[in-house]
Amino acid sequence: MSKGIVTKIVLLGALAVVSCKDGKSDVAVHENTPEVSEKTTFTNPMKSSGADPYSWYKDGYYYYTNTLGNKLAIWKTKDLSEIGNAEMKVIWTPPENTMYSRNIWAPQIQFLDGKWYMYFAADDGDNQNHRMYVLENSSEDPMTGEWEFKGKVAAPSDKWAIDADIYEFQDQLYMIWSGWEGDENGRQDIFIAKMLNPYTIEGKRTKISSPTFDWERNYGSGPEVLVNEGPQFLEHGDNLFIVFSASGCWTDNYSLGLLKLTGDDLLDAENWEKDPEPYFSQSPENGVYGPGHNSFFKSPDGTEDWILYHANPNSGDGCGGNRSPRMQKITWNADGTPDFGTPVAPGTELELPSGTSELKNTENEN
Repeated sequence: MSKGIVTKIVLLGALAVVSCKDGKSDVAVHENTPEVSEKTTFTNPMKSSGADPYSWYKDGYYYYTNTLGNKLAIWKTKDLSEIGNAEMKVIWTPPENTMYSRNIWAPQIQFLDGKWYMYFAADDGDNQNHRMYVLENSSEDPMTGEWEFKGKVAAPSDKWAIDADIYEFQDQLYMIWSGWEGDENGRQDIFIAKMLNPYTIEGKRTKISSPTFDWERNYGSGPEVLVNEGPQFLEHGDNLFIVFSASGCWTDNYSLGLLKLTGDDLLDAENWEKDPEPYFSQSPENGVYGPGHNSFFKSPDGTEDWILYHANPNSGDGCGGNRSPRMQKITWNADGTPDFGTPVAPGTELELPSGTSELKNTENEN
């Protein structure tokens, strides 16, 4: 056992599975007695499988999601490194034979304007019909209450769309996503639009990024599709960035790129400057391939910024079930840009996010 880690004493409870009628909710809860532990480190991956990881922190808990394909679920924990043992609840299973019954991708849970929202992409089994949709829950805790299907979230053009992120900047909500400019597959771009509310786009979309650099245009022996996808806002000081995934997820070259806002108007494409080099990419020496589709979170005490992403353990694993969630701390350069470092090797001990132990000890004392 590594230095600094005291042996855990864990009493494992029963796994309770509750199924609600009409397919509205399934619950799987790991009812463990609180751990008596002084754990200060963790290792990646956080669990063995889970593409497109995302988390939201509220009232002392992280609410986590990842792609399951046929349903939407939330995990709840005070320690993201232990997400594999966290309480989990399936909050929604789609009805049959709708335009959003199949291929549910990249769910994202956010607390906006006093309510919870779950954004996701889905189709009817035909990828051409992928669009963004959203659920709403007015409960304080998203693990309780009812999730209401609000409908499709689309610009007036209503083109193919996946991977939405919603962000409030200077008292205005914006949505960014990956989409097609027309009606045919071949290139995924990043678009942005204002929002009237968390479930309604206001006005036309603006394209702010296309795959133009060589490192964004890898598709290998797979589909001949050029990819910019998975955009995420990242704000630090006076700077606003968008971090996105580039190249096909079916290649080891799947990586992260960076856009920086250089003007006041987010809807002006000229105000977004793209870094010419990939910002986070594979590390064969560390056994990490195709790192991407990331999100960001702060440590429990708010002093650290962390990146949450998925990656493969083997070359050639592609877009399958071997993609697992990982997290690592990021730092900031003197010019205000983020430094994501290099994807750390699986099994490398990393310090827990600052404030995690204190947060968990508070739970154990209650």
